Amino acid sequence: MAEAKTRPTKRSVAAFIKGVEEDRQKDCKTLVGIMRDATSAPAVMWGKNIVGFGTYELTYANGRVLDWPILGFAPRKQDLTLYVGRKLDGKLLKALGKHKMSGGCLHIKRLSDVDLAVLEKVVAASVKKTKQRYS
Repeated sequence: MAEAKTRPTKRSVAAFIKGVEEDRQKDCKTLVGIMRDATSAPAVMWGKNIVGFGTYELTYANGRVLDWPILGFAPRKQDLTLYVGRKLDGKLLKALGKHKMSGGCLHIKRLSDVDLAVLEKVVAASVKKTKQRYS
């Protein structure tokens, strides 16, 4: 079985964020703070483009097991992709603001499009569900 390409690296999160488009850097720094506070874990680069926090063992339906961050984000060209998991509170998501959900990914163009207090609640709820499910 092939080894996962997305794994923790020793690359600098700060250097990665400095390399992101200037208008996205502030959003990335804000996300680092929100996710670090929610997980009580430091930011770590996963692969080349994902900033992750904490880790858990994810088991696929076929039995394959790999480590994955409890929370994470990637500043993509079109949007900020937040890896928050599935089955999030629909009421919270409605109150969040402009976003899209795709599987376990929350897509936001920019943080100014959403209510940051609600985003903090969404992130905290995601951490709680992940820890309950995988502990």
